[in-house]
Amino acid sequence: MADLLDLSARIIDSGVADVPVNRVTQELSELRDNLAIVESFSHCAVLDTGDGLVAFDASAGNTGRAVVEQIRRWRIHDVSHLMYTHGHLDHVGGSREFAAVWPNVNVVGHHNVARRFDRYAYTSDWNVEINARQFGGIRADKNLNVGPGTQDAADDLAPADTDPRKWRSFLPIGTLRPTIEVGDEATFSIGTTRIDARHARGETDDHLWYWLPDSRTIMSGDFLIWNFPNAGNPQKVQRYPGEWATALRSMAAAEPDLIVPAHGLPIAGTQRIQLVLNEVATALEWLVATVVGLMNDGATLNTIIHEVTLPSDTLAKPYLRPLYDEPEFVIRNIWRMYGGWWDKAPSRLKPSRDETLASAIAALAGGPASLMDAAQAAADANDLRLACHLADFAGWAAPDDPEIHERRAAIYLVRRQHEPSLMSKGIFAAAARESQAIVDASLGADTDEHKG
Repeated sequence: MADLLDLSARIIDSGVADVPVNRVTQELSELRDNLAIVESFSHCAVLDTGDGLVAFDASAGNTGRAVVEQIRRWRIHDVSHLMYTHGHLDHVGGSREFAAVWPNVNVVGHHNVARRFDRYAYTSDWNVEINARQFGGIRADKNLNVGPGTQDAADDLAPADTDPRKWRSFLPIGTLRPTIEVGDEATFSIGTTRIDARHARGETDDHLWYWLPDSRTIMSGDFLIWNFPNAGNPQKVQRYPGEWATALRSMAAAEPDLIVPAHGLPIAGTQRIQLVLNEVATALEWLVATVVGLMNDGATLNTIIHEVTLPSDTLAKPYLRPLYDEPEFVIRNIWRMYGGWWDKAPSRLKPSRDETLASAIAALAGGPASLMDAAQAAADANDLRLACHLADFAGWAAPDDPEIHERRAAIYLVRRQHEPSLMSKGIFAAAARESQAIVDASLGADTDEHKG
């Protein structure tokens, strides 16, 4: 049982994260006499009200059973209420394990959670493919402390076989829908404990954070993840960085004495908590104000992406490192929110097919191999952004050429190694696998031909 509050205090006070801060130990630690946390993916905080247990989030489908086992070892009482912070699978997928043990559990969630589940069912294959790409191909970086959880947790979410068609339904079968829906706010009295549920948009449009006024405790869900806020995920629906910052300011204004996030370490002490919440809010507010200001000045998305950066000392803070999401992606989400999907480049309003454009460029360059030579030269010069553009053009111009795709895969693997965030790593690893599959198919065809 770790002393998580001492650990978080040391890291915040020193500004140095010399140990992992996003842990998936599947172990329960007491934070107070009647409050515990199971560090999982996501965490589950458990409150003993004296009239049943209240659990905040259920963890994921593949971790929920271990969470339930830890709770049952801690207290013999039933879980009377399961309170979702939001409907992401790593927060709700384990609810089926709760139902198996406590079939009469009341499930609390924002009214948009049900709409989310409906969308997951409607776009199940699409979301399976996204998660295979986002969390796949990361096993080589075992020492990295990335994502909302640890590397091992990310591996648990990534299938050994990264073909998304072989995954099951995106929403785990048996996931519980809320039986008590919350709008903007609600108050629950369970035993002698008062719990205020407050809605705010941030990572999602169905997010609740919970305020326990008697103990001055906040259950913050994913508003705080001990990484740069997941406000720009390139493969997911709209995030709300401005409103996210507003929610963090509201939490800080409540003067909490304890905050328990769903990813990362719990934090004790009002001043320490306010420092963290306000610094994360400031980073988001600065991005929103700067991007919108440049949009008002007529800047293109291209200009904004390459000119707007947060100070390196901000991104070095233990709770703002861009190891999962990153500011460049948040910038794109701000643009999408206020400016739509067009980036102001006229040719990209109604573009040519990628392969058509690539073939034309390859013809001008002397063929796909010449393009790939240029890509390699750019990579050697450490201009990996340019290298990947040229490698893509070469690959699109020669979609079945194993030599071209072997070189493209190599460039994307180098690009992946240089990226800090799990999201970038996952996408670039997927690009490498895409080209490697073409190489492998060619080798298989050659083998079959020799057999013939």
